[in-house]
Amino acid sequence: MMNATNHYDAIVIGAGPAGLTAGIYLSRAKLRTLIVNEGTVGGQMVLTHEIANYPGVESISGYQLANTMKKQAKSFGCDIRANVVISGLELAGETKGLTLSDGSSYTSDSVILATGGRSRTLGVPGEDTFKGRGISYCATCDGDFFTDKEIIVLGGGNSALEEAVSLTRYASKVHIVHQFDHFQAFEHAVEEARNNPKIDFTMESSITAFYGNDKLESVDIKNLRTGETSRFSTDGVFIFIGYIPNTELLKGKVKLNQWGEIQVNPDMSTNIEGVYAAGDCIAKRFRQVATAVGDGTVAALSASAYLHNLKTKKQLIPA
Repeated sequence: MMNATNHYDAIVIGAGPAGLTAGIYLSRAKLRTLIVNEGTVGGQMVLTHEIANYPGVESISGYQLANTMKKQAKSFGCDIRANVVISGLELAGETKGLTLSDGSSYTSDSVILATGGRSRTLGVPGEDTFKGRGISYCATCDGDFFTDKEIIVLGGGNSALEEAVSLTRYASKVHIVHQFDHFQAFEHAVEEARNNPKIDFTMESSITAFYGNDKLESVDIKNLRTGETSRFSTDGVFIFIGYIPNTELLKGKVKLNQWGEIQVNPDMSTNIEGVYAAGDCIAKRFRQVATAVGDGTVAALSASAYLHNLKTKKQLIPA
């Protein structure tokens, strides 16, 4: 089907922290490995200005950490193709297949899906400009940068309210802005937020624009009931209006849950034999660089065991 130079022991789809970690473990185990990524190597990690909670590293930019992981994977012999477009993917059967839009194609005995995900964005003026410079989508990552600052949390689900409460450990004041007159969170999360003296609420409202110079300084908040817009000074905005896994390519090919997340077993295996998944694309609660690295490690070790058993089985079959 393919020439031997295009056949790999494992193909990893995605080059965020989960995919790069999987590539490091697989290639270090002397397994021929290819990482394919539709964007820049590093995934969402490269958008983070400073990572200060990665164990063993006091402080590093997301770009630097991604580049180090990339170099490490390549040093063990891992092949990497980035900024490509995947046009075809076949996961069923013992031999897996991948085709790119440039016509190149590859096969493998196993696949690790590490396609990542993305926070749902508002899509209003200034949002792209101030990402990482006042706008954040991760309280655990960036909360301590806003110590003694006045901030806004946008959203009304469990994540928004729980993260707003956690942010009160750092911020002097947290303003929750929500588009409806009620919350979509569990009652205990609502009560905990309402009982926190550092939190206040602006309901039936949304942010319509972000302003600042080198960093975010203010936002426009529109009352959706009256239509009135007012300018509000703030040091930061945390946006929690949903999360989107990058699994559009995988629909109908692997088992997804109702939110489009890949369903995995504890060993990171999917419902397809020889196919594993790791990182932000899988069904899980916490999404951090460290948890993605852990997922990638487990997926790679599981895939290694699968490949070892597969080779042993083939050797036992008479020619």
